[in-house]
Amino acid sequence: MKVFNLPDLGEGLTEAEIVEWHVAEGEEIAADQPLVSVETAKAIVDIPAPFAGRVARLRVAPGEIAAVGAPLVEFEGEAQARADTGTVVGEVTVGETHVSEAPAPVSKAAAGARAVPAVRALARRLGVDLSIVKPSGGDGVVTKADVERAARMLAEVGEPEPLRGPRRAMAQNMATANAEVVPATLMDDADVHAWSPGQDVTLRLVRAIVAGCRAEPALNAWYDGDAQARWLIRKIDIAVAVDTEEGLFVPVLRDVAERSPEDLRAGLERLKADIKARAVPPDEMRGYSFTLSNFGTIAGRYAAPVVLPPTVAILGAGRIRDTVLAVDGAPAVHRVLPLSLTFDHRAVTGGEAGRFLGAAIKDLEAAD
Repeated sequence: MKVFNLPDLGEGLTEAEIVEWHVAEGEEIAADQPLVSVETAKAIVDIPAPFAGRVARLRVAPGEIAAVGAPLVEFEGEAQARADTGTVVGEVTVGETHVSEAPAPVSKAAAGARAVPAVRALARRLGVDLSIVKPSGGDGVVTKADVERAARMLAEVGEPEPLRGPRRAMAQNMATANAEVVPATLMDDADVHAWSPGQDVTLRLVRAIVAGCRAEPALNAWYDGDAQARWLIRKIDIAVAVDTEEGLFVPVLRDVAERSPEDLRAGLERLKADIKARAVPPDEMRGYSFTLSNFGTIAGRYAAPVVLPPTVAILGAGRIRDTVLAVDGAPAVHRVLPLSLTFDHRAVTGGEAGRFLGAAIKDLEAAD
């Protein structure tokens, strides 16, 4: 018996959701024919069969999530492997079947909850995770009434919705950022009254980031917290946060300092089309050096955007608004763009962040 495991799907991807099997148990298949479609945080990927043979068992059902390296499918006998065991998504892992089903992990929080055996038994019977129950008993002990109250609340709200694809990746990335990054945020405004009507806000922000990185290269960098080392990146590759119903996508505009506005706009439109089709190439979602979040297209003035390691900075842009300013000693109504620059204070000093933001504002306040 041969077992085919979920292969490496690319940098930073540790799991995938099974979307659709293209084979059935008992079916004879050929090497390289479509085997299964999986959905990651980045795209839907088709994985080909690693070899020819008869499918004995599909180990993961559609809708379930498999970790990289987990068994996907078993083949009968000594399946005939092809000469090159690589796939379009990485190196295939094939081995003899010696897999035992692991027990479900025990919640540390639930195990640490203080409750008498009878209350624990009640929680198991009612399907209540003790880790989410607020105790009312003395010394933080969970009581029978606490469990029953939690059960009633769970019955009202219904079954939880498991996070999938981009939303699951966002949750994991935010947890990583919260655990690793030491964030600090600078906020200021850019007077954009000199802009001509119909100005492309996103491209002006990209241009401003280029100006900021040229003035202070320390923010176009990667940082390794374990090694306490940084890399100053010469090329400016900007990840642009894109909001969708399925979650947050962050495709990358490459080498923005060397491209024309027309080329950048065309690149943005291509990335948006790929996101809509869930066909973003994995290479277009990684390896960036700076991040832009133009949340002002929806709502909001200032924020504290989250820096995802190994990058060290993200610029957030709020909603442009009319504001009364002192201009040449007299009050005037000008259009103002609020900015929020969050940086990893382990790798970037306050002075470096200030110089970056000052250069970006100067560029934004210039006329076309």
